[in-house]
Amino acid sequence: MKFRAAFLITAVVGVLVTGSVSVFGGDHTFVGAAKCKMCHKVQHTSWLQTKHAKATEVAKASADKTFGAECLQCHATNNDESLAGVQCETCHGAGSDYKKMSIMKDREQSIGAGLEIPTQATCERCHDGEDHHTAVVKEDQVNNKEAIHEFKKP
Repeated sequence: MKFRAAFLITAVVGVLVTGSVSVFGGDHTFVGAAKCKMCHKVQHTSWLQTKHAKATEVAKASADKTFGAECLQCHATNNDESLAGVQCETCHGAGSDYKKMSIMKDREQSIGAGLEIPTQATCERCHDGEDHHTAVVKEDQVNNKEAIHEFKKP
């Protein structure tokens, strides 16, 4: 019994350490903003001009704080910096399972496949007002093209 419990704990820790489990609770994986750009060119071009797009480089250049791995939790899309900046999937969820056009055309199917519709809680994952994390109100930022990409017209 002790062996089984120890094995289970070791397996769980191993999965968490290797990053095989998405922070979004499923097995969805990141695809990167370049994949999103194929269908969302306007939003991608707009996003490139935002503070979110440059979040990793800004954090590294900061004279106020020493850049470390813990900074990537908010200043990058993933923890190994291969997806630098706050890319699409930081707010919309890892896209591996909803990136197909046939899925994206159906909002409910997209959400079922991992698409997140950003809420105030989404913003507060980083913008919590603690330390140097500026608190924001999502509704006040929706039209702020310096912060968030241009939105699709309804």
